[in-house]
Amino acid sequence: MSQLHRDVARLFMVGFPGPTLDPELGELIDQGLGGAILFRRNVGTPEETAALNASLKARAGRPFLIGVDQEGGRVARLRGAPFTALPPMRTFGDAGSEADVERVGRLLAHELRALNFDWDFAPVLDVDTNPANPVIGDRAFSREAEKVGRLGVALARGLEAGGIASCGKHFPGHGDTAQDSHHELPHLPHALERLREVELRPFAAYARAGLASLMTAHVVFDAIDPGVPATMSRKVLQGLLREELGFDGVLVSDDLEMKAIADHYGVA
Repeated sequence: MSQLHRDVARLFMVGFPGPTLDPELGELIDQGLGGAILFRRNVGTPEETAALNASLKARAGRPFLIGVDQEGGRVARLRGAPFTALPPMRTFGDAGSEADVERVGRLLAHELRALNFDWDFAPVLDVDTNPANPVIGDRAFSREAEKVGRLGVALARGLEAGGIASCGKHFPGHGDTAQDSHHELPHLPHALERLREVELRPFAAYARAGLASLMTAHVVFDAIDPGVPATMSRKVLQGLLREELGFDGVLVSDDLEMKAIADHYGVA
């Protein structure tokens, strides 16, 4: 197996079917896979989940990133005792306390580190400006861009202070769409000036704070790159995010099996 093959494999993070390390996943790890994400189907008791994550890292025998969506509210893969049942982030947004939100981040990090996780796909940095949005809603801190940025950075700082990489999502903004990218490919028609004033402000704050990573949105931003989802757009990710906003952390795509990508381009 060539070094190039291993270097490319390191760029991938995959899901897998069940609560154990299956042969196919083991083979991918042996080829140099960079990491894995756990969904609800992979989670057993805390002891079982910690052991599963330890087994993945032991099989790799090298740094191997394990991520999870643990936002609080309706998006939380780890549920029930002994995990803390957190309300949606909108609850914390309504209260508006950065100190409280940073403590929530530290709490999440404490629970995730105990189970051998490395990376939490949170905070949501989308601004909830569309009441008809079927996928964001109360996952967002607020309908105000400034508050989303301020509290999102606080949650991320808490996570990272506790030893878990944060991941702001979904760049450059999924809050004003009327479609769910799990099922179709949304378009956002706003002018670039509006995007800079609303959608991009929380991501700019995250970039200035020097935090770990951002997740891309499977959304077409017509003013930036018509017809091309942000996940696949050099204009969005290199031009807007890297060059204009100055973000130099890790980029991770949203799930490539979501229909916004799979039904229009194919996963491969």
